[in-house]
Amino acid sequence: MRRFPVSVIATAFATFIAFMGIGVVDPLLAMIGKAMGATPSQVEWLFTSYIAVMALAMLISGVLATRIGGRRTMLIGLLLVVIFAFLSGKSPGIGVLAVMRAGWGLGNALFTSTALSIIVGASSGGIASSITLYEAALGLGIASGPLLGGFLGSISWRFPFFGTSVLMLFAFLATFFTVKEPAKREPPRAAKDIFIALRHPAVLFNALLGLCYSYAFFTILAYSPLTLNGLPPSLLGYTYFAWGILVALSSVLVVNWLRPLVGVVRLLWVNLVGLIAVFILAGFIHGFGLLILIVISGVFCGIANALFTTLAMEVSPYSRSISSGAYNFMRWAGAAVAPILSGFIGEKYGMGIPFLVAAFLVLVAWVALWHYRHILNDALRTNKIEEEDVAG
Repeated sequence: MRRFPVSVIATAFATFIAFMGIGVVDPLLAMIGKAMGATPSQVEWLFTSYIAVMALAMLISGVLATRIGGRRTMLIGLLLVVIFAFLSGKSPGIGVLAVMRAGWGLGNALFTSTALSIIVGASSGGIASSITLYEAALGLGIASGPLLGGFLGSISWRFPFFGTSVLMLFAFLATFFTVKEPAKREPPRAAKDIFIALRHPAVLFNALLGLCYSYAFFTILAYSPLTLNGLPPSLLGYTYFAWGILVALSSVLVVNWLRPLVGVVRLLWVNLVGLIAVFILAGFIHGFGLLILIVISGVFCGIANALFTTLAMEVSPYSRSISSGAYNFMRWAGAAVAPILSGFIGEKYGMGIPFLVAAFLVLVAWVALWHYRHILNDALRTNKIEEEDVAG
């Protein structure tokens, strides 16, 4: 931590709060649906509208950062989250709430698209340690969101939104007073630069794998709470908090331990096997057993998060903002589909089927990674990030 200046710590704190907002509604889904008379698929729009706008905003957020600066872009994003999180708590119906969550997603996109670039650019510890700090903040934020939602949601489903708004205001102030514009700004670019980057075989391949994985990730985060209907919000909060803690620990500790021993590509391939097994079991297990599986999946999700983010930066020959924007655009596109499609499939065919769909998509990614792993390994060697990968 001594290698990170105050501005990087403040950005990491804001990242923590920003990703807390993603999971804060987890324990509240059933409660909101009951209070507003909404079906499971309608409730899932609270995630889909949020993430879909995030995915689309990735096309312009990086462009905006090169035009007005990363710091200003981050501050605009944080302020939008403060406003729309508060308005979410005031929403009179599920439709209005979904729209407010969309505005919240726009703010989060403006922030997250520049946060990693700021952290990497201002740190003296190198890309690996910077990504570790970013993933730790991300994982802890996702872990704490359900805990906050469960605690305040036991009073009223509106309170977690107000609480997130207040916390994000603190993050805004911390960023405003500590983060400075990087001395070296990237040259102005256009939205088309992301699509140009996606023409690169390694960038596109990693992004497509991330799309399949993100669908599965948000099946756990956004859909699985609906399968636990009837449990108190506090218990759901503790469950997803434990899951998120494992996401954070595995993305920081386990990855840094295993990656030098196994290699990034082979480690990702082996990790996806564990994720497939968890999703297959989740399709047939209910009740307390499903709670245990959700928590265990945090280990595999944390490893996958860190490895995909690392590959997004290391296989790409483009700038950090373009590399991050290209990967995030594809990743959030997969994430946006997962909640609403899982809710629909669960209603129509059975609550366990969406987990099997997620398992199938991860299986597709696993097979593709094995057959075309040379694409990533060649890019890693070309960029001189790793001289040799064990899986090559």
